[in-house]
Amino acid sequence: MLDALNRYEPIGIDFHTYLAAAVVGLHQGWALIYDQAAVAAAQKQLVPGQIAQPFLSPPTDAWLTAPLTPLPYWLAYWTWAAVDLVALFGALLWASRNSGLERWLYAAAALGPWWVVHALNLGQVAPLVAAGAVLATRFARQRNDVAAGLALSLLYLKPNTALLLPFALLVAGRYRAFASWVGIGAVLGVAALASMGPDGIAAYAAQLRGTLPEGASNLTVEGAFGVTGIAASALRVGIAAAALVTAHRLRHSPGLVIAAGAIGSLLVVPYLHGSDLCLFSTAAWIVWEERPAWAWRAPIAAGWVIAVPYVNSTSFAIRLNRWTLVEIGLMVALAIAAWWPARRLATAPASASGP
Repeated sequence: MLDALNRYEPIGIDFHTYLAAAVVGLHQGWALIYDQAAVAAAQKQLVPGQIAQPFLSPPTDAWLTAPLTPLPYWLAYWTWAAVDLVALFGALLWASRNSGLERWLYAAAALGPWWVVHALNLGQVAPLVAAGAVLATRFARQRNDVAAGLALSLLYLKPNTALLLPFALLVAGRYRAFASWVGIGAVLGVAALASMGPDGIAAYAAQLRGTLPEGASNLTVEGAFGVTGIAASALRVGIAAAALVTAHRLRHSPGLVIAAGAIGSLLVVPYLHGSDLCLFSTAAWIVWEERPAWAWRAPIAAGWVIAVPYVNSTSFAIRLNRWTLVEIGLMVALAIAAWWPARRLATAPASASGP
């Protein structure tokens, strides 16, 4: 079982890799950031005692960390971790429908699960992806769809984590949000081609076709249900379709659209790590905000309590691959809510015909 507070886990190891790729890009050329030998050498130079790992992330992660390269390594890491935490916490506060102490308590609850601590410990980009979903929620509520799409550009830091989210907004009729997200993607694609050249792009594509990182299937349908091959693909297609239909049905509640897209994404992507559950935290927080009834809030509160690092280190901890079942539970609840108004409408004429 993954322990987010494991003191033997290398601190900042993912940030270490992002920063090493940035060092290679700045000093040797951006076309070489997927030259794993060069990245490994840069990692050893940054922190000689820490293991090196391949850089498999989009170039956006290296670009974003590049401004930190002049700093001493540990100052750079702690700066990055602080930015991660402040960005997500600030987004939760700013997007909240509540005020006063409640706003702070609910934001703190969403940050409480072990996977948020784990993401900060690794120096992951996952909290920034989650912050993008939260910011998009507020903008979409205000019908500022262009800004919502711009907020979702943070998904390009780790696209596999939130693959369906922009498409959920598309099927919900938020065309400008989807268009602005696509526009930012096109700009980033041009920037990648200009800075890395065709050889660099080909090297990145080759990395994506390689072997998945160790433990990457624990939070997927393979890890949860033991399915593989065609069965796993069919299950993913079914989940994606259900998530998008649910998003369409919930189109009058943009927050729930984003929550459905976020959870659906986590369920269909082929590989995830514990830190990626930061997006699950924010999806649950969005549902908490949109559905104040205790029938919704009690299970979410229980999930947050079970997920805190202290409980996660005890015998009450939920196994990593079982969190997928919790995600499915929330997805099913959203799907039921999406169809429930239709059932009420269907009984309306009978009620209206009474005395």
